[in-house]
Amino acid sequence: MKFKTTRKMMMLMALVLVVSIVGVACGSKTNNANTSGAGSTAAELPELTLGLLPSIDEIPFVIAHEQGFDQKHGVNLNIQTFKSAKDRDVAFQAGKVDGISADLVAISIYNEAGLDVKITSTTFGEFDLLTGNNEIQDVKDLKGKNVILSKNTSTQYTVAMMLKQAGLTEEDIHITEVPQIPTRLELLKNNKSDAAILPEPFVTMGKAAGLRVLSSTHQAQVNPFVLAFPQSVIDAKPEAIRAMYAAYDEAVAYMQSHDQKDYIDLVIKEVGYPETLKDQIEVPAYIPANQVDVKEVESAFAWAREQGLLTKDITPEEVISDVQFKK
Repeated sequence: MKFKTTRKMMMLMALVLVVSIVGVACGSKTNNANTSGAGSTAAELPELTLGLLPSIDEIPFVIAHEQGFDQKHGVNLNIQTFKSAKDRDVAFQAGKVDGISADLVAISIYNEAGLDVKITSTTFGEFDLLTGNNEIQDVKDLKGKNVILSKNTSTQYTVAMMLKQAGLTEEDIHITEVPQIPTRLELLKNNKSDAAILPEPFVTMGKAAGLRVLSSTHQAQVNPFVLAFPQSVIDAKPEAIRAMYAAYDEAVAYMQSHDQKDYIDLVIKEVGYPETLKDQIEVPAYIPANQVDVKEVESAFAWAREQGLLTKDITPEEVISDVQFKK
C-alpha cells in the first residue's frame, strides 16, 4: 500500500512538471462576469469555474463569457486564465477550478495517478512544427535532424504522429528537450536547432521572423486538445456543463457572423500576441463543440504506454463523459 501511495504521488508530481511546457510565466487572472444576461444576475446562476491557459482554444469560452452568452443559457462562467500550466494543475488538484483545458497525454497521466478525470469535449488548440533550415522542406526531411520539444507531453506525442505519417519514427530524429516555449523559439530563430514544435502566439511570431511551418496538428489531423472535468463535478453540475456548451456554440456562431476586427483585440489580449503582429494573426475557423474521437484517445494512450506514462488498462470509454455528447 505504501508503494502504491508513493507511486500515485510521484505520478501527480510528474504531471505538474510535464504539462507545464504550455505555460510561459506564473500567475493567473479572472475574467469578471458580464451581467447583461437575460433575466438572472450572475449571483443567481450556478457557477462553473474553468482553469484555462492563454491559447487559441480558450477564445470561444472567453467570448461566450464576455458577450453574456453564458448567463443567457443559465450559467456563470468563472474563467481563471493561468499563465502557467503548473499553477493551473495545482488549482485543479486543490479543487479550486471545476474543469480545465488539457490534452490526451495529461488525461492518461491523471487517470494513471488514480484521479477520475473525464473528457467532456475536444477543444480547438493547435501545435505547429516550424523550421528555419532551408534543407528541410517536408517532415520526412527531418531524418537525422534535431527537433526541440518537451518530453512525455502532448508536444512529443504530436511530433511522433507527424513523423509516423512521414514514414519516420522518433528514433530517426535527435530530440532536444526544452520545456520553455519562448526559449524554443529563440533557439530556432538563432539556428540552434533544425525544428521545434510550438503553440500560438509563438507560431505567428516565428513566421514573422522567417520560420516556416512543416506541419500542424490540423494538417496532420491530430487533436490532443480536450476539456476535462472530474467525475464528481460532472455528477454535481451536469446542467451547468450543458449550458456552458450552449454558450460555447453561440460564441462560435458569433465569430462566424462577425468580422475578425470585432474581436481581434480580445484574442490579442487573451493569447498574448504582440500588438505589432495584429494584421498577421490567423484566427481559426472554429466549429461547434464536439466529443473527442475514440481513435484519438486510443492513439494517445498507446503512445503513453510506450513511454511508460500509462500502465493501467484504461479504455477510451472509461475516460469519455456523455454529459453533453454521447460516447
